[in-house]
Amino acid sequence: MTNFHIDPTIGFILGRRSVRKFLPNAVIPEMVTTLLECAFAAPSAHNRRPLHFIVVDDRATLDALAKAHDSGKAMETAPLAIAVCADTSIMPEGDMAWIEDAAAAMENILIAARALGLEGVWLKVMDRHPREERVTPVFGPPPHVKIVAIAALGYGDEAKDPHRGVNEERIHRNVWG
Repeated sequence: MTNFHIDPTIGFILGRRSVRKFLPNAVIPEMVTTLLECAFAAPSAHNRRPLHFIVVDDRATLDALAKAHDSGKAMETAPLAIAVCADTSIMPEGDMAWIEDAAAAMENILIAARALGLEGVWLKVMDRHPREERVTPVFGPPPHVKIVAIAALGYGDEAKDPHRGVNEERIHRNVWG
């Protein structure tokens, strides 16, 4: 494998790992704004833009989320969380493209966090039972809004090596097999 990177963005993508332990340092508001700008820059099917974001920096709310989310221990130390939500009422009947829109926004948040010197972890919510039923009331969205996932964010208190290489057994050229 060659190790050429023409842009530091590649390093941020390869270096993005799920970090679940954070220092108590607050994330400055300008960084939060940048994370949100990156989230809003994510592609959206037919440019419908169904996403909303809930920014959480209140310790009591972060603790409530950590308790409600069965894999949410990271929010016990995270100084910041951003929930990615989708307004399903603006989508045509049966159109579930908001799921991909939300996933693209979440990935943008996590890569942007890494570029800003922050770390994070993607915590799934939607269609994870009973997690979804416990987390949704903490946020209190209207019924047509789905909480898709939460990014727990902050300055990492653990270090992980970047991703390296590819799994050749999972690469298919031109056709499967």
